[in-house]
Amino acid sequence: MEKEFIDAIGWLAALLAAATFATQSMIPLRLVVLASGLCFAIYAALLQLWPLLAISLVLIPLNAYRIWQIFALRRVVTHVTADIGEPDYSVTMAYGRKRSIPAGSVIFEKGDQVDCLYYLAEGSVEVEGANVTLSAGKIFGEMAFFTGTETRTASVRSLEDSVVYELDRRRFSRLQYEDPNFGMAVMSTITKRLISSAAQSASD
Repeated sequence: MEKEFIDAIGWLAALLAAATFATQSMIPLRLVVLASGLCFAIYAALLQLWPLLAISLVLIPLNAYRIWQIFALRRVVTHVTADIGEPDYSVTMAYGRKRSIPAGSVIFEKGDQVDCLYYLAEGSVEVEGANVTLSAGKIFGEMAFFTGTETRTASVRSLEDSVVYELDRRRFSRLQYEDPNFGMAVMSTITKRLISSAAQSASD
């Protein structure tokens, strides 16, 4: 009976390890890895497989810490926006590079190389030539970022002292992998802006 129990723990650990290859989202993946590590630790302890037990005891707290990190990022303090149902991009502050912009400064100009998108944490900016003003809580610079355009199609200037967080492609990919909802929110914003731009062009 004891041998069957040990075998069952070992098979469960193996099945959980195999399941990690079919898990796409980061949080479920980390949870499955954590459960697999616990089972391997129990299995190794019962059979006195000390090397396997040692590596399991190292990986268990590491995965637990990574899970805590992901949930901590989701609790980043958000800025209140005026629009009901406005997507929350404040998690960008945990991944992006902070940059303070004095009032009247150009953040990027038309024709500049596309290197990142921006989250506006404080202040307001104007998209020149498009008659568009963005307030805190919005993202900008995402259109060229996703369409593969090599250069910016418009200039953006700060209307007041502002704080932005720059998110390059590598950091965006990491954030989207760890929080797919963020990527969906960005795509939703892009879609709405494309529809609004098309409607404006049709009315001109």
